[in-house]
Amino acid sequence: MATVNFSVPEDVKASFNEVFSQQNKSAVIAELMIEAVERARSRQRSRDAISNILGRRDAAPVLSDAAFRQAREAGRS
Repeated sequence: MATVNFSVPEDVKASFNEVFSQQNKSAVIAELMIEAVERARSRQRSRDAISNILGRRDAAPVLSDAAFRQAREAGRS
């Protein structure tokens, strides 16, 4: 296992120690780090998906109002 050192404000450390006093703090930190990595990866996937959608939108054909109305009417029948 690796050792990691972080500097945190004293009040954060005190709160953490109080809340997790009966737990293995290393395990709690490891779990929080895993969750943070998963959230960051999820946000990146979302950003990538949005970029992909917007890129496709830029390449999509543009319909005139008349062509759009005609397609809409055709879809209703």
